[in-house]
Amino acid sequence: MKKLLYPIIIGLLAVVLTACGSNDEADKKNDEKETKTTEKETAKATEEQQKQMEEMKKKLDKQKVDEKKTVAIVNDEKISGAEYNTVLSTTQMQMQQFGQDPTSKEGAKQIKEQTLNSLVGQKLLLQAADKKGYTASKAEIEKQLAEIKKQYESEEKFKAALKQAGLNSEMLNAQIAENIPYTKYVEKEIKVEEATDEEIQKYYDQVAEQAKTSGQKVQKLEEMKPQIKEQLEQQKKQEKLVKHVEELQKSAKVDIKI
Repeated sequence: MKKLLYPIIIGLLAVVLTACGSNDEADKKNDEKETKTTEKETAKATEEQQKQMEEMKKKLDKQKVDEKKTVAIVNDEKISGAEYNTVLSTTQMQMQQFGQDPTSKEGAKQIKEQTLNSLVGQKLLLQAADKKGYTASKAEIEKQLAEIKKQYESEEKFKAALKQAGLNSEMLNAQIAENIPYTKYVEKEIKVEEATDEEIQKYYDQVAEQAKTSGQKVQKLEEMKPQIKEQLEQQKKQEKLVKHVEELQKSAKVDIKI
């Protein structure tokens, strides 16, 4: 999760010289005064930033729904408000990272549609994975949970991150249990062709041109090739996945409740 950086505002101070004091003494007093003023202004800026964050959080929380409410029914399977709120928070965060306001009228509408589309698509894929017999064993769930925990320095920091994401241990375990068969299904059933040398070259040329325009140095094609290949294939898979969900929706019964 991206950390927020508080802006530090440093003011310009007038140098006050005393007639009876030495230059060193005056410098010392000025340094002390400057430090105190800077600290005061920094504290004020931090307080203002904190206030803005709290106001934004209140606006974002208003977009949440009752956790027990049914937000949609997909082929007789219900999607709860708790599931909606989890995906909603992620969508809100993504929009903010792209410099958009999720609390504007248009932003709120876009977030709601995007969250519901994501949940319905996910539910359809999970149902398809279940039909194909993809499951998650207890050992697989425990292994993935351990890998997630390894990213944090301590259990306390892990729990704090969960809280910040609006999750608890039970919800995380449920998500992992869903994610494993989902991942297996996508890897096995959504096949894409490998990126060709021509596609990689075209992508590289675009990156190189952008770097040249902005005055940045670009790596050689040989160095970037594995990364570009993976990115292009992920893009292909994502596009095919969207089309696959659209196909699943054609024969599905979807009832949106909010």
